[in-house]
Order: sequence, then structure tokens, then C-alpha cells
Amino acid sequence: MPEQNSFFFVIFAIVVGFYLFDLVANMLNLSWLGRKLPAEFEDTFDPDDYARSQAYTREGGRFELVGDSFQLLVFLLFWLCGGFAWVVGWAEAFGMAPVITGLGVFSVLYLAQLLLSIPFDLFDTFVIEEKYGFNKTTPRTWIMDQLKGLLLGVVLGLPLLGLLLWLFGKYENAWFFAWGAVALFSLAMLYLAPRYIMPLFNKFEPLENEHLKEAINVMADRCEFPLTEISVMDGSKRSSKSNAFFTGFGKHKKIALFDTLIEKQTEEELVAVLAHEIGHFKLKHIVKMIAFSFLQTALMFFLLGLFLKSEGLSAAFGLSEPRVFTSFLFFGILFKPVSKILSVLSSMLSRKHEFEADAYAAKMTGAGRHLVTALKKLSKDNLSNLTPHPFYSFLYYSHPPVIERIEALRKMG
Repeated sequence: MPEQNSFFFVIFAIVVGFYLFDLVANMLNLSWLGRKLPAEFEDTFDPDDYARSQAYTREGGRFELVGDSFQLLVFLLFWLCGGFAWVVGWAEAFGMAPVITGLGVFSVLYLAQLLLSIPFDLFDTFVIEEKYGFNKTTPRTWIMDQLKGLLLGVVLGLPLLGLLLWLFGKYENAWFFAWGAVALFSLAMLYLAPRYIMPLFNKFEPLENEHLKEAINVMADRCEFPLTEISVMDGSKRSSKSNAFFTGFGKHKKIALFDTLIEKQTEEELVAVLAHEIGHFKLKHIVKMIAFSFLQTALMFFLLGLFLKSEGLSAAFGLSEPRVFTSFLFFGILFKPVSKILSVLSSMLSRKHEFEADAYAAKMTGAGRHLVTALKKLSKDNLSNLTPHPFYSFLYYSHPPVIERIEALRKMG
């Protein structure tokens, strides 16, 4: 059974404290609903649209509270009843090498978490998203997505995790080598994901609308953006929500448009949205966010090295002595306060980048009005919460509330 030492009480406080913290933030956000429709959106949202957007936010927020409460209850029961020690004992009974044993423990815990999350994911997809007209996912597509995700985890995730466990088990200053391995893996994924992984889940076909293609190419040339391909992604395969993004590595960039976005936006609005995405590239936002992520990873591995042989941390989870793989697992919980602070800082940086990309798009298109109308349409089509609570958006929003983005664009003229 877990030893009630200082680590035990710190971890208990972290787990329960962060649950209560998220609960308060969510409740504040829900309490903010019911506010009057902002005047800026009166030409886009009618009363029924606005009521649906608030109902969608309310139902999603309440469902999130149920899911979070269930996860907390399961974790506490599993932990306090000695579940972690039982899984480790079961895995070690096979007499395998420590790295293989660690991968087995992580795999079992991941599969257990996945099985527990399936009912919630199904309800969210086939009940809530279906109710508000977003879901286009068939049961077959949903099942195939889960299987493909598991396969990628086995092919990519387990070898990387095994390497990290081996490094920390062999070297005194393993944190530096582990950081280098993760950094190289992340850079490799920037190249491999758009070419081999994303096509496993979606179809990417060349844009057939020649007039729109020409307008996009003209914008790319104006921005000196090395565009090599314009693709249409079958986003409608899973949802009616819209988006656009660019992928690619080095000087070869590809723009991908959701088919739902093309259906709902005018040519001028699409070009403005893409100018925004190009702005992220030209202003080096992607490089800055990758650098921030690398620094976060380095800090995490450095601190992990300090707790790798902590007997007190292991005892707090019912183990008589530390193992490398259990230290990985338990430290992840202990690191949560630092992770939360870094997450908030990352979101602040991301919101700053969004304002800058909006300004870039307005400059390159000659006016921000097309981006404004595009943002309004996206908000309506995705039933976005137009009036999030400031504290909630500060903590969790990677993009500024749309009303703030529009106000900034209006000030530019």
C-alpha cells in the first residue's frame, strides 16, 4: 500500500488541487454564458444561432466536469488501493529486462486508460457532436481511427519510450541525451507526419478550383512563401467544422484546406485565412513554438533526473524501491504544477502570435475586413463561445477570443 510520506501528501494535493482548480475555471466559464450577443456579431448570429452556441458550450463544459470527476475517482482508487504496485509486480514476474518491463507497465496502464475513456469519447462524438450537427464520423471510421492510433503508438511511441528508459538507466546525465533524442524525433515528425501519417487518417487531393488556386498562388508570391502544393482535406469525413493549415519542412510548404471551409467561405475570405497561416511562417512563429517546446522538454528531463532514484516518491505509490520506468510515471504527476505554468506561458505566446498573424494578413491583403468576416463565419459554423470568461480563456485558450481578434483588426482600419 502507498506510504503516507511527504511525497504522498504533495501528490495528493497536486491531483485534487488541480481538479478543483479546473473545476472553478470551468464553472466560471459556464456562469459567463447568457450574456448579451456582442454587437459585432449581430449581422452573423441570429438569436437561435447564439442560443445554440451557448447551449453547445454549456453541454460540453458540463460533460467535461463529469469526465474529469470520473478520472479523478478512478485514479485515487487505483493509487490508494495499491494498483501501481500490483501492475509493476505483475510485469516484473515475467523476468524480462527493465526496459521491456517498463514498456509493459506503460502499455497496460495506457490501454486501461484508453478503455475507460472510450465511453466518454463515444458519447462526445455520437451524442453531443451529433446533436449539434457536427458529427460526420461513422462507427467504422471511429474504430479505424482508434486502431491506427494504437498502431502508431506501437511503431513510433514504444521505441522512443524504450530509448528514453534505456538512456536514463545507463547514463548519469541522461537528461541531455534524452532531450536530444526527443528533439530529433520531433523534427523528424515535422517531415514524416504530412507525408506518411496524416494521409492514414484523411485524404488530401489537389485543389481543383483553378480561380481559387490562382488567387492563393498570387498571395503566396506576394508573401514570398515557398508554396509547392495546395490540397483539399476531407475534413467532412469526421466533422462539419472548418479549418486550414500549412505543413511541410524546409522550403517546401503545403497548404491544406478543409473541404468544409471551401464550401462556406468566399474566395477573398479563404485568401485572408491563408494569409494568416502564411503569417505564422513568415514571422517565425512555428520556430519559436518549437524552441519553447524544446526548452520545456529539457527542463522536464533535467528535473526527472533529480527524482530518478527517489525512494520516497516510489514509496508514495506502494513500491519498496525506485525503478527507472516508475520514476518516469510518478514524476509526470509531480511535474504537473510546472507543466501547468509552462502551458499557460505557451498559450500566452500563442495568443500573441495569433494577433501578429492577423495583422500580417490584414497588411498583405490590403484590409482586414475579409479576415473579420471569415472569423465571424468560422465562429458561427463551429458554434464558438463568443464570450468566454477571461480567467478561463487566459488559462486554456491558445487563440484569443474571436471578439478580441476582430477588435484588433478593426483598429487597423
